Amino acid sequence: MDARSGKVMHSENADTRLHPASLTKMMTLYIAFEAVQNGEISMDTLVKISSHAASEPPSKLGLRTGQKIKLRYLVRAAAVKSANDAATAIGEAIEGSEAAFARRMNRTAKSLGMTRTSFRNAHGLTENGHLSTARDMSILGRHVIYDYPMYYNLFSRKTVDAGVRQVSHTNRRLLSAYRGADGIKTGYTRAAGFNLVASAERGRERVIATVFGGRSTATRNAKVAELLDLGFKRAPTTVVFRAPRMPAYKGSMRRVNVASLNSNEPAAQTGARAKSVRVASAAVRRSLRPQARAVKDPGTALIVADMQDDIESVLKSVQSVAAVAPTASDIAPSVSIKPTLRPAGVTLAAAAAPREVPTPARKAEVVTRLSTSGGRHWGVNVGRYPSRFAAEKVLLKTALAETATLDGSLRKVVKGKSGFDANFMGLSRDTAEMACKRLQARQVTCFMIGPS
Repeated sequence: MDARSGKVMHSENADTRLHPASLTKMMTLYIAFEAVQNGEISMDTLVKISSHAASEPPSKLGLRTGQKIKLRYLVRAAAVKSANDAATAIGEAIEGSEAAFARRMNRTAKSLGMTRTSFRNAHGLTENGHLSTARDMSILGRHVIYDYPMYYNLFSRKTVDAGVRQVSHTNRRLLSAYRGADGIKTGYTRAAGFNLVASAERGRERVIATVFGGRSTATRNAKVAELLDLGFKRAPTTVVFRAPRMPAYKGSMRRVNVASLNSNEPAAQTGARAKSVRVASAAVRRSLRPQARAVKDPGTALIVADMQDDIESVLKSVQSVAAVAPTASDIAPSVSIKPTLRPAGVTLAAAAAPREVPTPARKAEVVTRLSTSGGRHWGVNVGRYPSRFAAEKVLLKTALAETATLDGSLRKVVKGKSGFDANFMGLSRDTAEMACKRLQARQVTCFMIGPS
């Protein structure tokens, strides 16, 4: 599947219902991200481990009955180690019981367009009626990538702190061997065989490949690599990005006593029956719509960046892009980023020009300006590139083309085994989200980088 458009480029038996095994945990984690996003629970919530969760068979984190652990560690263990006890604990923490959580999984699957999937548990161990298809799991993988991009980096971590101990990724081999691979989820049971949903990104192309029923880890990985190669060969270099439609949030279904909500008397005394009602545990507290920034002296600010090499060609390319930039009404207005007081001793790399500016033309000066505002722990990734220079050049062009939201961020190139990641760091969550939306409107592939 071309992840950018959702177009399936190749399939074999894609709609055959089979055991998904731990691919199930993609849905468990998707709902966990949804619950955190909508205030049902937080990543720092202490989850008390039930005897049911603690008794799940391996693979597991080794949680004990009555133990309390933060949700973020359960999420890490489920995503990286594929821990069954962690997955069950997540479901119970969000919906009260694994059975109720499975019902929510099925509601969510239906809303995502997964037409041939039925879930019975949060972990994927073999159970009658717990079935899915390669097509449905590819659809789910695409939603995980684009609906909650701030958490997607979890799936590429080779090791992670799960609170009680460090755990290792279940598919380090493919992540290390295949260029651009960055997730998503493995699965294995005796009934299912070796399953894998994998995603890889090269430049601005991203491909998702799903395999059910492999005979071994090696043969499964080889088949997935073959499919990814086929995908990159067939995928066009440029394509109109169509983000998957995020399902409407409907809250949690919990059994609450309606009489007790409307009376000081307990239900046992009033004779009222408990009813299942949908409870949205948190309302939207503030609007994400940015405030328009007033323009006092257009054209008087200095453009700042840190690259001197090839600057003239970069500026020309940015100007040409700006000349044909989209002006659709759905692109949000500029975001005002109000800096906090700078600490003593910080030297400004560049200052705004005075109100009265002489008319003679001046050449743009390019230096780096770090964000000095507090509480900005989010970032935006705009791709992985074969060289540091290529990544720095893309960062510069992107910064100059999208100054409204990226002004004040730190351009950072992170070297990995498969390339150089081009990141903008030092943003607030709202600013990072807005920057990514605006970049996607310019046909620039990006995803958010969260503090976790």
